[in-house]
Amino acid sequence: MNVLNVLKWASDAEASDVHFVVGNPPIVRMDGVLKTLDEPVLEREDTEMYARYMLNDSQYKIFETSGQVDLAYRLEDGSTYRINVFRYSGKTGIACRVIKDKIPTAKELELPEIIEKVSDFTSGLVLVTGPTGCGKSTTIATIIDSINKKKNCHILTIEDPIEYVHKNDLSIITQREVGSDCNNFPEALRAGLRQDPDVIMVGEMRDLETISTAVTAAETGHLVLATLHTRNAYQTIERIIDVFPSAHQQQIRVQLANSLMAVFSQRLLPRKRTTGRIAAVESLIVTHAVRNLIRENKVHQLYTAIQTGQRLGMQTMDDYLIKLYQNHTINRVTLLENVTERDAVLKVID
Repeated sequence: MNVLNVLKWASDAEASDVHFVVGNPPIVRMDGVLKTLDEPVLEREDTEMYARYMLNDSQYKIFETSGQVDLAYRLEDGSTYRINVFRYSGKTGIACRVIKDKIPTAKELELPEIIEKVSDFTSGLVLVTGPTGCGKSTTIATIIDSINKKKNCHILTIEDPIEYVHKNDLSIITQREVGSDCNNFPEALRAGLRQDPDVIMVGEMRDLETISTAVTAAETGHLVLATLHTRNAYQTIERIIDVFPSAHQQQIRVQLANSLMAVFSQRLLPRKRTTGRIAAVESLIVTHAVRNLIRENKVHQLYTAIQTGQRLGMQTMDDYLIKLYQNHTINRVTLLENVTERDAVLKVID
């Protein structure tokens, strides 16, 4: 199988990732588990040839200079992949994320109902967080698709790289890719404020400048959707504040308290009885009480605020995991591997 056939096979088999590593046959990740394909072992020349085939001249130049490059790669049949080509120990490695061509709905993904309500927000900052490969991009794409179907507005996305390609429905959607359409997130975000957007999606808030500009955009009447690599709601807020110098941290607390609308922290877990994975989601909806906690630097009390806010759609990760277990969606081992307060959870389920 050549590189294109492997990618196509992975897409048809509903694998989530493909790895091309020297010294191994191609490896795919299915339902969170790595599986080696029954194919020849890859030599150094093989992965180098694959990289040269998939990268255009400018991308290959970036790869040679920096030792890595991100790109979106599309086959003729429309199959899409997010690809990272990288150097390691003098060799070339390729990691590919399979992107589904159809944007799923929140209901199809079995996400909490409160996520669907984000599409009704008109302004503010909404964050989707979690570790790499937990479905953040898919959740964001779902929200954008919902807005696209129900609102007449301009949606601007800034991505690295573009994964889901949106088609205009009631909204117009302009998708900019870092590296080809713009130089970096901060520059594209600043320019985006002059492009008459109603909704701005930032693929990842990586640095102080991007975070600062995104929060300002949310304060000035835009709905800003963004992702972060954090494990839960309160850690997300702490991470944003800690990025800023100590002299500016009280200011960003006030800005966050004024602009933050919701934080969804998710992770993907194997299902108990079927193949595939299910998203477990912690939901924080920002109420007047939550705004006060952020403003007064009492972020550690947000966990309690989530526990007491269930009637508003809030739910802690532990409570969501318990619900998945009680509905026989995940097994006991998966539950206990992922909970925060193990002893408290055991009292509930035993």
